[in-house]
Amino acid sequence: MDTRLKNSRKYGIVFILVLLIACSAGMMLTYPSLEKQMTRQSDMDELTAETVVGMGQELAEGNYIVYNEVSKETPQSDVLEDFGNTDFDLLRKYMDCGVFDQEGVSLLESTASRTAESLLDESDGNYAVRMLFEFASDGELSKVQVTGDGLSPDEEYGAEQSFLHSAENAADEMISDISNPNDVTIIYGMTAENLEAYCRMENSFWDDTVYLLIDGTCTDFQFFSLIFSAIAAAGALLIPCIGGVHRPEGRIFRVPFEVVICLIMFMPGPLTGIGFLVYHTMKGTLWNHILGGLPTMALNFILWFAFFAVVYWEAACLREMFTMGGAYWKERTLTAKVIRWIENRGDQVGGKMKSGAGKVKTFFAKQYDAMLHIDFQNQVNRTILKVVIINFFILVVVCFFWYYGTFALIIYSVLLFLLLRKYTSDLQAKYAVLLQSTNQLADGHLDVPIEGDVGIFSPIQEELKKIQKGFKKAVDEEVKNERMKTELVTNVSHDLRTPLTAIITYTDLLKNESDEEKRKEYIEVLERKSLRLKVLIEDLFEISKAASKNIVMHYMKVDIVNLIKEVELENDSKIREANLEFRWKLPENKLVMWLDSQKTYRIFENLIVNITKYAMPHTRVYVEMEELENSVHISMKNVSATELDFNADEITDRFVRGDSSRNTEGSGLGLAIAKSFAELQHGTLKISTEADLFKADITLPKLDIPPEEAEKMSGDGEHTAA
Repeated sequence: MDTRLKNSRKYGIVFILVLLIACSAGMMLTYPSLEKQMTRQSDMDELTAETVVGMGQELAEGNYIVYNEVSKETPQSDVLEDFGNTDFDLLRKYMDCGVFDQEGVSLLESTASRTAESLLDESDGNYAVRMLFEFASDGELSKVQVTGDGLSPDEEYGAEQSFLHSAENAADEMISDISNPNDVTIIYGMTAENLEAYCRMENSFWDDTVYLLIDGTCTDFQFFSLIFSAIAAAGALLIPCIGGVHRPEGRIFRVPFEVVICLIMFMPGPLTGIGFLVYHTMKGTLWNHILGGLPTMALNFILWFAFFAVVYWEAACLREMFTMGGAYWKERTLTAKVIRWIENRGDQVGGKMKSGAGKVKTFFAKQYDAMLHIDFQNQVNRTILKVVIINFFILVVVCFFWYYGTFALIIYSVLLFLLLRKYTSDLQAKYAVLLQSTNQLADGHLDVPIEGDVGIFSPIQEELKKIQKGFKKAVDEEVKNERMKTELVTNVSHDLRTPLTAIITYTDLLKNESDEEKRKEYIEVLERKSLRLKVLIEDLFEISKAASKNIVMHYMKVDIVNLIKEVELENDSKIREANLEFRWKLPENKLVMWLDSQKTYRIFENLIVNITKYAMPHTRVYVEMEELENSVHISMKNVSATELDFNADEITDRFVRGDSSRNTEGSGLGLAIAKSFAELQHGTLKISTEADLFKADITLPKLDIPPEEAEKMSGDGEHTAA
């Protein structure tokens, strides 16, 4: 075991060394690419253009100083007092200068004739940059021209625009202090040697390095250094996932979180120093700035190795956030140590601390506890964590800009503010849309659609739609129930009153009738109406018990094929009286099922009786039975004698008839009883219509009754049709 542990530690050390060597060597292999991208080489083209543009303010002030040497309107002592030792004095040492009238005659005594001729001749190639300022008789600057082999046409135009702007500012500042040039042309010229010398003087080696490698001109330097830093950090994070490799441990990897973050923020500093080394290594000027005997490339390798080693160490310290979980924030943060110190200190003094300090302690303790209990399994927290990590890396990249990082950070902060403000505004607008829908729902407007783009509130909107749909269904059901209650009272009153009125009427007639034949006829009517009233009351009790589920089911094994044939035989006379032709399509074999034979018989009887009442005479009625895998399906179809203008979904409700005029006899409970008995046996009864076609579909499940349930049933004999 000890040998295996030692080997795994060796493998871990070897892995780290190989990783750091690979990153260092890889960074050095990018030097040729960096050298190609560096635009400011010995010709200094880009630096030259920027330097010339930067001369605008000095030349604008110099025009007044040079012209005063010609006009002598302002004493030279005053000029030296007010404008002596300016940047123009230094710039003038690197260039030729001349003042000419409209005929091209040189007015400046210090300008030699040969120099004046060269300044006036645009085709003369003696000057890398030639700058001309022409003033009108009223003192206004009428022309600015920049020419020369040292600049491209675009750069010349940019310099001219800069000079014009600088001249306007100089006129506002100096017109009252010194004589104003008028009716003259002032020309400046710089040779290539003087221009390069001035550029070298204006831009030090260190500034070149920062500009080229750090500030963004050589973007490959930032890109490759960031890529290899990411590789080193990834190696530190992934080393525990490599089998057989022991991750390095020790006090050096247990540095507090806050210290590591501070060191990460200061990483651009060492990178700038390495950039200085890389720049002068590629320029071949390293030994002019660094002493020592180490070979150049070896020194580069050592510094890169040290840089990536620090990156690896920082990532290894932060790796414990993922391996230790919540314990990391308790053990590896200075904040936690400070809080524990405050707690211990409070205990030592008896817990008596000033109220202000106590509030601060309580506040930080709550924030720390909240940080410890962040659930990163929650989708919202994970999204916030991703945003924070992305923001962290953006800030790290901004730090690479070093001196200009402050400006980049300001721009980033402004953009972030605008983005967050827009996001918040959109969020508020979407919330307002959702709130409007909620208010409509609260006001009872259930038919108003809940629409609109609500963004992250879409799940809530979907739930509101479900609530609206549920409320609307409940309201519609309640309205329907109220309507049904009203109709129930009306229909029950009508159906009970009709036979009862006949009974009362014929009873009165019977009292005063002496004719025996008529008395017999009245008695028959009374008997018929009494039976009609009895059937109606029995149906009322039946449907009431079925609706309240207060009914006892007597299950037994029933041959449903023979049962429906029995119903046919019992109602054969009614079928013949209705002049209907029944077409039966039944299975030839028996279909034995666990059913309540009496309730099932009543289902079939009610449907067939309903057909004999309302079917068109001399038409066919189709009765079909089909055995399915887990159920039996029975359908009955007939053509109605009257127009089917009722609601098919309500026809099975209590006291609802297809005959709205209620001219036919019947309680209006037949289909409702049939539906209730089907549902009590876990089946369904569905009524549908199409034009004048009336269709009833019955589905009864095949129940597999276990023995203990079968013992509870009143009978288990097989039903046989008579």
